[in-house]
Order: sequence, then structure tokens, then C-alpha cells
Amino acid sequence: MDTRRIRRTSVTLPALNEPGLYLSNVTSLEGGRGRVAEFNYADAELRDLDLADTHVMHGRVSGLKTQRTRFDKLRVDSVEFSGCDLSSLQWADSKVSRAVFRDCKLMGAVLEDVTLDNVLFENCKLDYSTFTRIRAAGPVIFSKCSLRETTFVAADLRAALIGDCDLRLTEFDGGKYSGLDLRGNDLSQLRGLASLKKVVIDQAQTLQLAEALAAELDVTYGENLPE
Repeated sequence: MDTRRIRRTSVTLPALNEPGLYLSNVTSLEGGRGRVAEFNYADAELRDLDLADTHVMHGRVSGLKTQRTRFDKLRVDSVEFSGCDLSSLQWADSKVSRAVFRDCKLMGAVLEDVTLDNVLFENCKLDYSTFTRIRAAGPVIFSKCSLRETTFVAADLRAALIGDCDLRLTEFDGGKYSGLDLRGNDLSQLRGLASLKKVVIDQAQTLQLAEALAAELDVTYGENLPE
């Protein structure tokens, strides 16, 4: 069973190399009876992609480019997304298990009420996105991703790790983050520090948090005041 481990956090990866599993090429993710299984979906360019009440499992999605993407009540099990550009992604009321998003562009994405369990985001661009009430029911890793000006609203990331990511003006607005591993990042431009109680950091990052707090409080330094 393949896994990706960073420090204490270990994600179980999609099981796509099991004996007897053969991935068939498909031309659409809209399967019969709302189910697509054991598939390979590659290099599609779509104006719109709408998936609702659908279960996709044991498959690869690569090189997919869309102009508008909407997922609603989508169940994802053991699926690998690579090199995808899902513009204007809106994803709601869904569950994602044993999935990998690698080298994907999800900029400006809006995720709401999405449950994540053993999910890896690696080398992805997630700038300007909003994650509302997303829940890490199992381990979740963001590795080498760009999360610039991304906002987490009322999220539960207690089983998550964010490592070697761009966190410039990333904001945490309420939620549960006890145990969230933030080691290996520059935290000096984070926003919403009051939400980050009991997160895990390196001692050297304390000064970065102090810098972020000073910026958030918009303090004035006495030595800069006019005489």
C-alpha cells in the first residue's frame, strides 16, 4: 500500500496498481447510474464540467482543462488528478478519500462542506481560494503548494499538515486547528492568528508569528513617531 509521509502525517495514496485492476480509457466522467470506476480520463478540454450525485473511483484524471467546473454531492475514492486546470471550481457537499491532486491549478476555487480523508495536494496552485467548513476526517497534506490569499473558514484541519507552502496573506477565519502541522513554512504573513490555537510549529517560527501578529494588529512603532 503506497503512502506519502511527512513527519508524523501519513496519507494513503490511491490504489491504482493492484493486481487485476485495469483502467479503461473513457471520454466522459458522466457514467451510467452516477458511477465511473476503473477509468483513465486524459487531456480533455471542456467549456463546462458539471458533476452531481456522482461516484468516481479507482481512476486517473490527467491534463483536464475546464473553463467552469461545478461538483455537487460528488464522491471520490482512490483517484489521482494530475496536471489539471479546473477554472472557477465550485465544490460542495462532497467526500474525497484516498485522492491525490498533483501539479493542478485550482485558483479561485470555492470548496464548501467537503470532507477529506487521506488526501494529498502536491505542487498545486490554490491561490485566492476559499475553503468553507472543509473537514479533515483523516490525514491531509498540502505539500509545496501556493495558498496565497486563500481563506479557510470554519475549517477542521486537526489531522492536516501544510509544509513548504506559500502562505502569503493566507487567512484562518475560525475553525479547529489543534495539532495542524505548520512546520517548514514562512508564517510571517498569516492572517487570523487567533484561530490557530495549539498548532504545531518549530521554535524558530515564533518570530514569524510575532511579525504576523504585529501586521494584523496594525501596530505603530514608537521609534517611527514624529518628535
